[in-house]
Amino acid sequence: MSGSSAEIESHEKMESYYISPTDLSDEILLQILSYIPCTDLILNVKNTCRKFATLCLDKSLTNSVVLHKSYQARDEQVKQMLKVISQEICELDISDCYWLNSSTVDLASSCRKLVKLDMAGCSVTSLQLSKILTNLNFLRSLSIDINAGFDSGQLSSECRTTLGHLRELKQTLFVPSYGVVPCCTSLEKLLLYFEVLDRTREGMVMSGQLMVGESNVPHYQNLRLFYARLAPGYINEEVVRLYLAVLSDRTPENLRSFLISVPGSLTESRATKNLFESMAKNVTLEAFQLPKSWLNGSSLLQHMKFSCPSYLSFSRCMISGEQLTQMLLNGGKDCKSLVSLNLRGCPSCLISNVPFKKPEDDIDCSVLGRLISACPNLVHFNLSSAHHHSSDTSGIHLCDILSQLKNLRSLSLPVCAIADNNRTSKPLLSTGQSTPSTSITFTKKVRIGVQTFPKVPEEQDMFKLQSVFWKLLKEMSALEHLELIGSNFYSVMPRNDPAIRNTYPPCKRSHTVSDADVAAISQLNFLQSLTLAQLPGVLSGSSLVSIGRSCQQLRSLSLANFGMMGKVMFMSSLCEMLTHCKYLKDLRLEQPYFPANDKFFLALSHCSSLQRLCIISRNGNFQADAVISFIHKCQELILCHLFTGETLTACKSLQNDIIKRFSLERPALNTIIFPLLHENLAEVIRDVPLMHLDEITLFKSRVAEEPPNLWH
Repeated sequence: MSGSSAEIESHEKMESYYISPTDLSDEILLQILSYIPCTDLILNVKNTCRKFATLCLDKSLTNSVVLHKSYQARDEQVKQMLKVISQEICELDISDCYWLNSSTVDLASSCRKLVKLDMAGCSVTSLQLSKILTNLNFLRSLSIDINAGFDSGQLSSECRTTLGHLRELKQTLFVPSYGVVPCCTSLEKLLLYFEVLDRTREGMVMSGQLMVGESNVPHYQNLRLFYARLAPGYINEEVVRLYLAVLSDRTPENLRSFLISVPGSLTESRATKNLFESMAKNVTLEAFQLPKSWLNGSSLLQHMKFSCPSYLSFSRCMISGEQLTQMLLNGGKDCKSLVSLNLRGCPSCLISNVPFKKPEDDIDCSVLGRLISACPNLVHFNLSSAHHHSSDTSGIHLCDILSQLKNLRSLSLPVCAIADNNRTSKPLLSTGQSTPSTSITFTKKVRIGVQTFPKVPEEQDMFKLQSVFWKLLKEMSALEHLELIGSNFYSVMPRNDPAIRNTYPPCKRSHTVSDADVAAISQLNFLQSLTLAQLPGVLSGSSLVSIGRSCQQLRSLSLANFGMMGKVMFMSSLCEMLTHCKYLKDLRLEQPYFPANDKFFLALSHCSSLQRLCIISRNGNFQADAVISFIHKCQELILCHLFTGETLTACKSLQNDIIKRFSLERPALNTIIFPLLHENLAEVIRDVPLMHLDEITLFKSRVAEEPPNLWH
């Protein structure tokens, strides 16, 4: 009896300590509820009890509704949600909800209080747009796509009135057009994305002239920010010149940010020269980026005025270290405000003013030192796509100087930049060689170039103490985004052309970067995104295991040409790593001869949060039943792109099977299974939603790619 009464008393005591979720304060509950998707919040949580019925309609939760990347949101759910809270919504983001029907998107018109509306990635006609905007009298920010058939003449006078009040516009162009820009007479912020293809699906050559009925010109007099990003193609170059020609007539006095991002060269016109002459006289900039062809050999930088700059990009420019430091330091400029600096593909930016630099030439660490001293508060820094070799004799390494950047959150480096030839660790041996010693010993021979992580704890500790890369990342423990990209790496996945068949040999110094070096990344406990491309010195990939175990916040992983080419030596390590990546959302693998088999997909099924998978493998293969089984297990997956060496018949069969089995339960599912080297690959890629194409299908360096919080 005594034992039984004691158990009852213990149970009653535990019940007295139990706290129901509804016992928490409203402030705490609102904070918790803010992490629940809007559709679940309104359609499910709201109906659980009276308290939640009231809290779920709180203005802090209904003021801003974000459906961007809410891949599970269905049309009926979104419609029901909008019927309940449409009168309370001030900001609505349905960007890249490409699976929603046009009737669902139309319901944005019922949100009469909207101040900000983002519909980028949604297919909206000019008549639909007119209907949606007609009654949105408070709208000040808009993001839309301009597709084939758009006609500004179909916009009602009420719609034009709404557009006339806009302060911010983001416009993605898939056809040559001014879009709605001429109607927006009060713009302060204009973002333009040019995605026009040179040819139609039928093979017709596109014209760079604007569509019929677009004689009106944009109004730029109030602009503070102008941003233009061009996809490859001469049509995009022709159209952007039409936008810039208007700017050259009268440069906005309040312009503070001027950025043009071009993948290649853009011929400078007389109008653009006039524009820059006017900007040099009348404008002081905070954010700046121009095509490399406009800066190379130009004196433009000497005349541009900057005040408290926050973002600067000289991507692919032939700017020397002397020019760079002069621009940032001369005239007593204060660059402590600089948050983001992009020096991607600038081979001479860390050397003195030398006319011709060879890849094997060493950097001048004093240039980097002055740069870091001038910009000590950098948060995003990109030095990739160039050879930055530290001197063997100076005693100072690039990593030593970078460690001074205590606020850094994202960093992109070439692989050869972290190579350390001065490290006094055990030397590598070649076949037939032995370690110099006073006594004769029999040891296992090691091939030249083969480096493995030291197995003895004492040797591991010694290596970490000597490695400049280990010391750098120890100082940057708060780093969230890291890219190590080989200087000569080029992705085989094209944008508008057939797949690239040729590869470039990696930098000689990158061969010395081994698993032992890459394992230093395991120190980054807050790492969210990791890119490793063209690391020929990696063998077993054991570093991946330590990264997977330690970097529990990892959301995005991209591996390309990882280790030696020809055979995937790191498969076992990758599979073990994946078993630890519980929160991984995006995985991109670009690796020749990659076997997407049952073993791989079994390991990948541990990544229960995975949403997007992209495998690009020349001469690679897949196991169809393993793919199907994996997609069935991985309920969150909405993108599966496999570009391999399999036949067209095998690819079509698997793609059709995936669509047939899963498309109804996953309306956002985007599946492309296609031979990598097929001549029609470019035609297939053009059907990929731009968000997926930009974020995972195509390889690129994303650190400091654009100013932070450019739109959102």
